Amino acid sequence: MTDIVVVLRAEDAVLDFLSVLTPPTAPPATTGSAAAGATTTPAAPREVHVLLADSGEHLAFPSGLTLPARLALLAARVREADESAASPGPEALATALARVAEGRPLCVWTHSPADNRRSRGRLGHDVAEALDAGERAEGTTVRHAVGYSPFLQFVSELDHALDRELVAVKLDFVNRHARHLLDSESPQHMLYTGRVPAAERYFTAGPDERRRLFALLASLDEEAASVPDPWEFATSPYETERLDATTAWIARTCDPDTGPLVEVGACEGALTDRLADKGYRVEATEPNPVFRARLTAGPGAGDTVHVHAEGLEPLAGTRRLPGEAYLLIEMLYYGQDLDLLTALPTGLLFVALEPEVLDTSLRPWITASPDWEQIDEVVLVRPALETVCGGRAYLRKRGSTGVLLRRRPTLDRRPAFS
Repeated sequence: MTDIVVVLRAEDAVLDFLSVLTPPTAPPATTGSAAAGATTTPAAPREVHVLLADSGEHLAFPSGLTLPARLALLAARVREADESAASPGPEALATALARVAEGRPLCVWTHSPADNRRSRGRLGHDVAEALDAGERAEGTTVRHAVGYSPFLQFVSELDHALDRELVAVKLDFVNRHARHLLDSESPQHMLYTGRVPAAERYFTAGPDERRRLFALLASLDEEAASVPDPWEFATSPYETERLDATTAWIARTCDPDTGPLVEVGACEGALTDRLADKGYRVEATEPNPVFRARLTAGPGAGDTVHVHAEGLEPLAGTRRLPGEAYLLIEMLYYGQDLDLLTALPTGLLFVALEPEVLDTSLRPWITASPDWEQIDEVVLVRPALETVCGGRAYLRKRGSTGVLLRRRPTLDRRPAFS
């Protein structure tokens, strides 16, 4: 078995895989029966290879090479922050891995597909995809480092708690060779405490789990649509409660026989289908083409549901979709200009957000707006802890609060004549 560490940049090999790079110093293995006078043999060191995706370099560490010598080779390759550093793609990775393997089984160590540093997450995803797509020796495995994932807690399968000596080695490496990254302005490459773990944790994942972890962290990127239902609306008890409560909230205010509801950012139609089942006409908009295709294939599409490609800004700019109400459900998280809401051709706005964003963003805007007044507020779902991706990880779902806004009557400010 050959160990190969595949990382984006040289410092990553030390930050998340120091325990893999360190030659074994474990107690010797015992053979035979203890009662019969067992003999012991030292743990056999293995060679370790490191592939650096940003430069394409391959470093080979023979089994007898000391840890200081290994770190020196990596230190010479630490670079300035580089936003262009990226995965070379599954095909190039498959070629590089096959060159190292030479037909032997590999233990491949790489980033988590759910690493919040998207460049690392993409590489971890691509490494495993490369091995899935090509031929590999029996026994080859992929272990993903938990890495930097501040919003998820992972169920790991292999944990290496570093002792004080190895922690000191890691900190010394950063201070000597990567200190410029401690105050870097790059969100991808800046180092701070949470990105220098004292315990290195690893897990294995099958293709579906891995792709779901990658999609879960994609936010609005097209990669979010790389798997169906990336946010697990169909199976999550929390999301089911939220969507059912949102549907009931809308139904308390709007009658199905009135004008259409315009749902902005309908995704794959989890809320859309619920509204259609209650008899509402829905103009569902979704700019992501993959989500839109799934939305168009939904049960109500073409009858009570019409699907459009616009996002919020085009809808406000063209005003071509008037509605009894506009639904902005869990979608004002991405720095949208809230003044766009005033241009929407409707008299009612249903807005749902997690409480913190509601308090820091929407409430001040409502208070200052001459055009809208709040007429209702409801807690749709309270926070909950919930597993994701088949139980591989869990997180705190933050809750959702709905506010209903009504357009203020236009004041006639023409001068009065006597």
